[in-house]
Amino acid sequence: MISEALAAAPATIGFTTRTAVDESPQANHKTQLAVARAKEGDQEALRFLYVSYAHNIYGYVRSIVRDDHEAEDLTQQVFAKLMSTVGKYDERGVPFFAWLLRLAHNVAIDHLRSNRLMPTETVLDPDSSSGRDIDQSETVRTALATLPAEQRQVVVLRHLVGLTPGEIADRMGRSEGSIHGLHHRGRRALQRELARLESTPCTRGVRQLTAV
Repeated sequence: MISEALAAAPATIGFTTRTAVDESPQANHKTQLAVARAKEGDQEALRFLYVSYAHNIYGYVRSIVRDDHEAEDLTQQVFAKLMSTVGKYDERGVPFFAWLLRLAHNVAIDHLRSNRLMPTETVLDPDSSSGRDIDQSETVRTALATLPAEQRQVVVLRHLVGLTPGEIADRMGRSEGSIHGLHHRGRRALQRELARLESTPCTRGVRQLTAV
């Protein structure tokens, strides 16, 4: 069944945004078979999963990064990463597509962080930063790393990327009210961790992250 589907599939895909997923018993059986074969290193099975889900993953990643070309690149990265991580998937845990979405989410968020958040000047004023400022910006990043994943994501997207609560809600698939709650809890937890790290005397970077 998988071989027949692959024979009929194009070698490459021009991505389009797709939200629907075939969850019929027949489709689920094909996916389970493909995943089992992919875990054994079967390249055709990996290609089957790519053909089956690439449009959905592209649409999901596109909703996070809001850029067509970045979404295309990241979709390719997701499936490249799948080659080495598919062995970690356990079908008794979550459906494969949900697990694949989680993988795509991590790839997209890592991309946002590495491209928009890592330079010191995104937190500090480059014209007036001192060595002490830079040291304390590292402390901010250390404190952020202690937050639960969703709280950290909301704080980062709100204060460093500069998104509104509504935009964050759209990207995370949550209600705006839940985003406000995550932001409030994340900000309070960040303040406590900064105090623990003796960073309470706020630098510009700390004030930016903990301001209401």
